[in-house]
This record gives sequence, structure tokens and C-alpha cells, in this order.
Amino acid sequence: MAENVTKMKIISYSDAERTNTDKEMNVQVNPSGYTSRINVGYSQTQAPGTTAILPQFSKIEPQRISFELLFDSTGVINGVKDESNGVEGLLDEFRKVILEYKGDTHSPRFLSIFWGTLKFDCVLESLDISYKLFRSDGLPLRAVAHATFLGAIDDSKRVAKENASSPDLTHVRTVQDGDTLPLMTYRIYGDSRYYIEVAKANGLTDFRNLSTGQKIIFPPIEK
Repeated sequence: MAENVTKMKIISYSDAERTNTDKEMNVQVNPSGYTSRINVGYSQTQAPGTTAILPQFSKIEPQRISFELLFDSTGVINGVKDESNGVEGLLDEFRKVILEYKGDTHSPRFLSIFWGTLKFDCVLESLDISYKLFRSDGLPLRAVAHATFLGAIDDSKRVAKENASSPDLTHVRTVQDGDTLPLMTYRIYGDSRYYIEVAKANGLTDFRNLSTGQKIIFPPIEK
């Protein structure tokens, strides 16, 4: 998919690897914006009667994005008009792309959303539809869909991404301005006290004076 897609496109897939395209659609009107949210979980368990403790990191939850989409069947947008079904025809197309169950797994399809430079692999988390305009006989002609999508990638990509920063692998890092060996060690292992082992692995006799551009090897560490 090319970058800088001017009209938001949503593509559904039958597989988590996103190799088998199922359905796709361009939105009728681009959203005015979208909200990206990441929740960081902490464990705050403490004994009764004790004072507050430092929260312990637990997990980073998948990213969520939310936006609103306008659907209109009055004919004012690109001449789209439906005298029989009103806006429901457009909403049905939208639901089939983002919500319709796969027959084999009985779960919503995997999605990719493209807009501008945004590419978000996800699944639908929630969908609310607000009807805004009605014909005299009650047929809805305009609606706004409030959708939230949950980031979702297949396991092979997820494991590769997680392993990229795993302390169980050997890493090579380039020293940047302001870097110290304890600081770089903390970034890799989550604990700066292993800097002595890193210094030994690199044959450093003076780890306090690192040179910008210097390559440092961070080996697996048994904790």
C-alpha cells in the first residue's frame, strides 16, 4: 500500500498475517482527525495499612485509535442518494468490512487502516452509531459512526518486535552524545548494575569516557 493515502481506506483480511484480502472500502468523508491512545499498566498491590508504594510496571496494552465517520445518503456528498434504504446501505457496507464474522473462527476480521502516512493493523473494539437526520417517514438519512480499533499484529511480527529489545539477545549500540555505560546498560537490561559485565565484554578499561560513535556490544546477561 502506497503512503500518503488521501482518502481513508479500510481493508479487511481473513488471516492475521494479512495476506488474503477480503473486503475494502474508502470512507465517504475523511474524519476530521483521530485519537491515539496507549495505556500503561502498573501493579499497585500493597499490604493493608501501609503507605503508598512505587507502582511496579506490569504491561503496555495495545495501541487504540478512535475516530468518527460521517455517512450521508441525502445526495449532498458526491451525489450519493438512496431513497429506499437511506443511510443504512452505507452503514451495512461499513459493517461488512469491519465487523462481519469470519466463518471459520467466528470472530471479526483483521483490519488495516490507511490514511495519509497512517497504517494501523488492528481489529474493531467498539462501534457506536448516532443517527442525525431523518426523512418525514422516519427513514435515517445521515449518521455518524464512532469507532475504536485495537492494534493487532500476528504472533511472528509481535515476537520479532519484542525480541528486538530482549535482554536475552546480543545487541550492538552506537554511543550518542550524553550516553554513559550505566545509562545504555539500563536501556537494554532495565538495570544499570550490569555495566561492569558489559565493560568486560567490550574490553573497556575506562568506561567513564565513551566516544560518540563508538560501538558497544551488550551480551545476554543471566539475572
